[in-house]
Amino acid sequence: MQLEAHASAYRRVGHETLIEIRLREIRQLFHTLDPSPFREKDLDDAAEQYLLEACREAGIRDALRLVVYVPASEAASSAARSLPEAVHNYFAYRERQARADMFRLLRYGAISLVIGMIFLVGCLALRSALISAQTLLDRSITDEGLLILGWVAMWRPAEMLLYDWWPIARHRAVLRRLSSIPIDVRETE
Repeated sequence: MQLEAHASAYRRVGHETLIEIRLREIRQLFHTLDPSPFREKDLDDAAEQYLLEACREAGIRDALRLVVYVPASEAASSAARSLPEAVHNYFAYRERQARADMFRLLRYGAISLVIGMIFLVGCLALRSALISAQTLLDRSITDEGLLILGWVAMWRPAEMLLYDWWPIARHRAVLRRLSSIPIDVRETE
C-alpha cells in the first residue's frame, strides 16, 4: 500500500486541507483478512494511523477533506462508491469504543477513589489510635508512615480522574472528526 502526501505535507484548496492518498485499488485501505461486508470492514492499521496523524497535524480548526486517488477502473467501482460510508462507519465505531474506554476509566477511577478514601480514613483512624496508645513503636514512624500511606493510596485514583481521561477525550475528538470527513474518490491524474 502506498500512502503519501504531496510535497507540502497537506495541500490546501480554498478553506479545506486535503489529506490525499494514492492507491491501486480501494481495498488496500482495509484489512484483507476481515470477513465483514465492505461497508463494515476494519481499516488497515497503517491507513488508520496515517489518517489519525494527518488529522492531528492539520489541526482542529482547519476543514478537512480526504481525497483518494485510484485508477479509472477503480474510481467507477462499487467499492469506490461505498468508500465514504465504510470509512465513516469505521471511525464512528472506533469513537464509540474510545467513549466506552473513557467512561470505563472514569468509573474505575471513581470506584478507586472510594476505596482510596476508605483506606485513607482507616489509616487516619489507626494513626489516631496508635498515637493515643502507649506503644513500643517509634511514634514518628507510625504517625507519619500511616499518613503518607493513606495519601499514597489516593494518588492513582486522583490521577485517573484528573488527568488520564484527557488523552482519550482528544483521541475521541479526532475519531469523531474522521467519522464525518468529506471523502472524494478521484481518478489518478
